[in-house]
Amino acid sequence: MIYALIGLAAGIVLGAYLPVVPPGYSKLVAVAFMACLDSAFGGYRSSLEKHFDYKIFVSGFFANGIFAAVLCYFGLKLGIDLYYVALIAFGFRIFNNIAIIRRLLMGM
Repeated sequence: MIYALIGLAAGIVLGAYLPVVPPGYSKLVAVAFMACLDSAFGGYRSSLEKHFDYKIFVSGFFANGIFAAVLCYFGLKLGIDLYYVALIAFGFRIFNNIAIIRRLLMGM
């Protein structure tokens, strides 16, 4: 647990002082982050339900993040704000997974 907290702190410091992503692409990164967060919560949920599959998790993690960023990129090029749709969809799925995780943990 301590390594995760150290990594989180290091990531926040590096992200604050070393801007790697240009500001124009911040929306794409936000959508990709939400997609990956959705996959992470879905993986945790499936592990609690005892049907976690590593291959499905890894492929979903990268496929969701890449597809969401590409979709939003083309939306920006066409002048359509598709990142709002993606953020709402992934936000809904994240909260749904959190609710199911809470129920599973409360039932243990």
